[in-house]
Amino acid sequence: MNLVLVLGDQLSQTLSALNAADPEHDIVVMAEVMGEAEYVPHHPKKIAFLFAAMRKFAERLRGQGWTVTYFKLDDEDAPQTLTAALLDAAQTHGAERVLTTQAGEWRVINALDELPLDVRVLQDDRFIASHAEFEKWAEGRKALRMEYFYREMRRKTRLMMDGDKPAGGQWNFDHDNRKPAPDAITYAGPMRFEPDAVTQEVLALVAARFGQNFGELDDFWFATDQHQAQQHLAHWINGGLPQFGDYQDAMLGDARFLYHAIVGLYINAGLLDPLEVCRAVEDAWKNGHAPINAAEGFIRQIIGWREYVRGIYFREGPDYVTRNALGHNRDLPGLYWGEKTWMRCMEKAVEQTREEAYAHHIQRLMVTGNFALLGGIDPAQVHEWYLAVYADAFEWVEAPNTIGMSQFADGGIIASKPYISSGNYIDKMSDYCKGCSYKVKDKTGPDACPFNLLYWHFLDRHREKFKGNHRMGNMYRVWDRMDAAKRETVLKDADAVLGKLDAGEIV
Repeated sequence: MNLVLVLGDQLSQTLSALNAADPEHDIVVMAEVMGEAEYVPHHPKKIAFLFAAMRKFAERLRGQGWTVTYFKLDDEDAPQTLTAALLDAAQTHGAERVLTTQAGEWRVINALDELPLDVRVLQDDRFIASHAEFEKWAEGRKALRMEYFYREMRRKTRLMMDGDKPAGGQWNFDHDNRKPAPDAITYAGPMRFEPDAVTQEVLALVAARFGQNFGELDDFWFATDQHQAQQHLAHWINGGLPQFGDYQDAMLGDARFLYHAIVGLYINAGLLDPLEVCRAVEDAWKNGHAPINAAEGFIRQIIGWREYVRGIYFREGPDYVTRNALGHNRDLPGLYWGEKTWMRCMEKAVEQTREEAYAHHIQRLMVTGNFALLGGIDPAQVHEWYLAVYADAFEWVEAPNTIGMSQFADGGIIASKPYISSGNYIDKMSDYCKGCSYKVKDKTGPDACPFNLLYWHFLDRHREKFKGNHRMGNMYRVWDRMDAAKRETVLKDADAVLGKLDAGEIV
């Protein structure tokens, strides 16, 4: 007899551990445990989504003939960790062997390695690239740039290919996907699901046990099973995909979802298969329902970026989350947890995060991430914040996006330069600057946008590191041409902003 461990982000019928097991003899083990629910202060909506989806997946397995041992968080004498749950189940059933699909976090992998049981770890073949394939691609390369890996994934999957060449004559249509915020959004947003009895029970549990965490639990609308997730995907392809590409980088204060797919949480939890999702998008393009830039842009995020960051996470190892190449050590300010700020862009991004457990990639990269990088905030604290507050965040995908792409803390493994900008980029791509207490056009003085001041402060203090970066030369030439007195004023005003952060004052 085997115990078959199914984790909260492995809710897939095709899971390798299930495929290797025998439903007539083996026992599936699933567990809601405090060790997983509180290792960072997860958003209540994230916890509720996973617990509800886990409970419904367990019932689905039972309906297919599996025996499932399921530990609920509020069970009497409930185990506190995954390893304790497995030891409990092993003792109850007399099992000595565990089948498990490799976990997506080193923390869990290491815990399972220490179990006093025979643990057989199987490859997670829900991903397109195995660890071995990624290693083979990466071997001998001076720079591990996603674009070239993405082309290999296109060739492997045959998605949007015309023979051996990319459809449309080019691999990447990103230049068409950078339009600023439109005047109006014609898509109603993600499909919303009324919580059923299972979800209602979970919501009550989460409210009681995690109600103090950052994040609102009210208006819970996520899909919590495969059928609902597939309904949502069809809804988005029909209404959101056609204009997704054009406006994927745009931001609007009163339109939180624009044309975004909001499928990351469903794919990452296992409710949707990434390749099936991409094929559905490809079909929409082939049928003339969506333009090529929308379909290619979306598919690149899934088979390109998603696969690439997973490869980086496992290649770099458990210490990746501790990297701090720029030596940033400022504490994460309270405004990330909803405390008052005069910056409307930060206020709207954090407000949306608190209420939805969601913000799209540009809000994460160029607003909250940009501010953290410019402000010299400790990347480990930034990493834990992103891991905690977003429903789609699991360490394998979140850490490379934060440590590498957003904070440049890995020293340039992922990004060829830091992703920083002044307030001008945010003003161009959003309506956040309208009505802000700061003035995005002011470069110095008490009303100057903090992004304007901190942008130059970052470049100045890290000059030795980046002066030779060919992608940043023009930035330094502009700074050097600036009047010396103005440079001094900019740095002085930026120091004042940083001083307020250190003092816990409103910025």
